[in-house]
Amino acid sequence: MDSAMLIATLAAAVTAGTPIFYACLGELLTEKSGNLNLGVEGMMLIGAVCGFKAAVATGNPWIGFLTAMLAGAAISLIHGFLTIHLKASQVVSGLALTIFGTGLSSFIGKPLIGIPAPVKFNKIPIPGLSEIPYVGQIFFNHDALIYLSYVAVILVWVYLYKTNMGLKLKAVGENPAAADSLGVNVMRMQYIHVMLGGVFAGAGGAYLSLAYAPAWLENMTAGRGWIAVALVIFALWNPLRAMLGAYIFGGLDILGFRAQTFGIAISPFFMKMIPYLFTIAVLIFISAKNKRDVAPPAALGVSYSREER
Repeated sequence: MDSAMLIATLAAAVTAGTPIFYACLGELLTEKSGNLNLGVEGMMLIGAVCGFKAAVATGNPWIGFLTAMLAGAAISLIHGFLTIHLKASQVVSGLALTIFGTGLSSFIGKPLIGIPAPVKFNKIPIPGLSEIPYVGQIFFNHDALIYLSYVAVILVWVYLYKTNMGLKLKAVGENPAAADSLGVNVMRMQYIHVMLGGVFAGAGGAYLSLAYAPAWLENMTAGRGWIAVALVIFALWNPLRAMLGAYIFGGLDILGFRAQTFGIAISPFFMKMIPYLFTIAVLIFISAKNKRDVAPPAALGVSYSREER
């Protein structure tokens, strides 16, 4: 494999990993608040179809992107209301959200099937940075949404580890009763971060339909939402590790398309299985490690009630 082919493959891994990364970043924030949302796949699909529909209607990809984020936030509120207000099972609610989002996106998107995207996010090489040998072509020769993800991961990292709000979020996720006793509004914090999870999942869906493969196809997420959920565990709830993990998954996904180019004589169907097999392997590896090293937020998956303090 020559260097040009390697650079092209790594750049494609960044592109393929971006929708997973957006969704993972949102789920990470949601889980940090102690709420487990398994509806990422459904929220991504809703974001993809609503973003594409808005872009077709307005001819503006940014309006489509904003619509996708709003749609993701709106559908995440269903999960928020069920699990935060009604104390329903977070696992059941998340699964129901995925099923609902899958069906609703198919219904909304039925008239859009076969319509080519009138607008999309095109590559915008960053002057100077894109000319850096190797690194420039891999990271700085992409579309605006990828650059926006670079900004997002920095902001989320600073928010989680360098701000008072991030400290409160950690307290809510670890011990909501203690946080409540110190004056933190637990329900408000959880609602905000469940919505942020929806915003980022919608953004990931919009990236698929407006940049990665500009069109609408039913179930176009192809399990990426589930990979994002697993990736949160792989990243140990750290946004920088999530970014790295997303690009690894993206690279494995791209490998299935480029295997023949590399002279790998393996069934293309098996190559397409690799990202999902790797997901299973990661979960097995994480489960086998010392529990203290990979411990999730202590209150994750447990609905909080002030009356039970």
